[in-house]
Amino acid sequence: MKLFLEKRSVVIAVFLAFLPVYLLYTQPAYAQRDSSERFVTSLKNADSISLQEVVISENRLQIPFTQQNRNIQVIDRKQIDALPTRSINELLSHIGGVDLRQRGPFGTQADVSVDGGTFEQTLILLNGIKVLDAQTAHNGLNLPIPTDAIERIEIIRGPAARIYGINSLNGAINIVTRKPQQPELSAHAYAGTGFQRDTAGNGALFNGRGVQLGGTYATDQQQHSLYGGHESGNGYRYNTAFRNHKAYYQGNIRTNATDALTLMGGYVYNNFGANGFYAAPGDRESQEIVQTALAAIGYQAQVTERFSLSPRVSYRYAYDDYRYFRNDLSRARSQHHGHAVNTEINGTWHTAVGAVGVGAEMRREIIRSSNIGNHDRNNYGLYAEFKTERIRNLLLNAGVYANYNSDYGWQVFPGIDLGYQLSRQWKIVAHTGTGQRIPSFTDLYLDQRPGNIGNPLLQSERSWYAEGGIKYRHERLTAQATYFYRNVNDFIDWVRESAAEPWQPYNFQHNRTRGVTFSGNYRVLHDARVNVMAGGSYTWLSPTFDGSNNTGALSKYAIESLRHQAIANLTVGISHFSATLAGRFNQRISYRSYFLGDVRLAYQFKPLGIYLDAQNLFDITYIEAGAVPMPGRWMSLGVKWAI
Repeated sequence: MKLFLEKRSVVIAVFLAFLPVYLLYTQPAYAQRDSSERFVTSLKNADSISLQEVVISENRLQIPFTQQNRNIQVIDRKQIDALPTRSINELLSHIGGVDLRQRGPFGTQADVSVDGGTFEQTLILLNGIKVLDAQTAHNGLNLPIPTDAIERIEIIRGPAARIYGINSLNGAINIVTRKPQQPELSAHAYAGTGFQRDTAGNGALFNGRGVQLGGTYATDQQQHSLYGGHESGNGYRYNTAFRNHKAYYQGNIRTNATDALTLMGGYVYNNFGANGFYAAPGDRESQEIVQTALAAIGYQAQVTERFSLSPRVSYRYAYDDYRYFRNDLSRARSQHHGHAVNTEINGTWHTAVGAVGVGAEMRREIIRSSNIGNHDRNNYGLYAEFKTERIRNLLLNAGVYANYNSDYGWQVFPGIDLGYQLSRQWKIVAHTGTGQRIPSFTDLYLDQRPGNIGNPLLQSERSWYAEGGIKYRHERLTAQATYFYRNVNDFIDWVRESAAEPWQPYNFQHNRTRGVTFSGNYRVLHDARVNVMAGGSYTWLSPTFDGSNNTGALSKYAIESLRHQAIANLTVGISHFSATLAGRFNQRISYRSYFLGDVRLAYQFKPLGIYLDAQNLFDITYIEAGAVPMPGRWMSLGVKWAI
């Protein structure tokens, strides 16, 4: 706690909003009957650019997107349908400030971070439920969610401890699934190739294919959704074949006019060749199997007119089987079984002066592993938040999260958001907050000599963050610009003095990052037949490391942060036809910069929709993580059907 009370001063600069040129458009997120029509008709559903119907899924105080004081990005169902993507991983790569680093495409394995942090510092949630992997965040995106089941993805930039608790040091990504309004059946099939052959293997044409099936049932009293997915292929280079199965169920059952029981369950099996993923070039024959099972049950009760209560219990099981020699399982094999049980209760009380949110949680994490050992730990958290609009033109949110961990003791994480409405269109916002990241079991106890070894003396990472900015919102244009400063104490990175030594994690003294972010979208043209949407985002980051105890050591993660990122999309809809052009530019501190262009062409004829994707259109050679070259140009053809 001392870290967050020590004297610091930061000037928070406020930048004027800018007029964007390309698209990351945001529209109201709500379910529609004919998913095949979304390619075109989604552009015609509103005359203004607005997210007024979207309430950001915080667990206590619910705040509409348009009233948020935080720097929040939302990618909704319309964007998901329009973008040339097939997996959650690919969707995240089109969101400003998100650093998606894939070791394997097709949704196999990827690390995700926000605004220059490490992949361990960003919390992943599903409908507000933590899917935190205590073994390693390398498996954080191994989720049982087919893309057709997603309603929207919310990205909260900056520490979110007072909202979501532990391990949201650098931000949080919340995946919100669709809530059916009426019965629906849907099917989605696709296949693709890069037109290259496996010359190092059997000479087969590299390819991949997938199918997603969905069904919903909805009445006034209950709503149920069931989705399944299968993807497989021989990859895009030697030993990158993959096979993936997903199943997901969600239910909502009303017990009276105000209360409801919520249910969720999912399972994913992911098997892929891991050539070069973790220990190139020696791991040419490696393979990994990752399985995740999720379950949750909750109840939403309106106890009185002013007070509501929401208890919830969730469980996550994770299995990770890494085979360094896939053809010889008698050596160099790592198997990990992880269990996490999270119980929580949240309450909201509406008073004459504002809304008060309170909550408590208890989390137990267990690992049984051949290379990490057997370990357990407990975490307890208390939340308190307050929101008021009683001051004219001012929206204030303040809160604190108190956390006790059985390994690291007590810590307290306060935060406050302020938003002042200058006019109907202009709003000034400011936020300061704190966060924490508890080391994973891999950080602490891994024994995988000679490659990697853990460090049981690690301390938890702690951060202090401040940002300020300005937002503009009008019928055809939305834009925002922010400046932020983040100071992380006891920053954890894997380092070694030479290539002959194993990688081992240590606490650096300080990681300080300054950044500037811009985002916006603009409806260029909108009439009965033609719609043109344009927008984009830009992120500039300046990370520094001070007072390191390991000066001169080789770094595994710290030197790989983004320096510049620009994302731009353009969507044009004409009658039954639509086209989306998507461009991404990434420049890292230590990697060569690259620009990627993707295209989706779509046509719908009820009840079918057909699309053609061209990813990496210019056939760029690039690397996102380690020494893994990503695929070149890849063409996919897909068909959607819904009734």
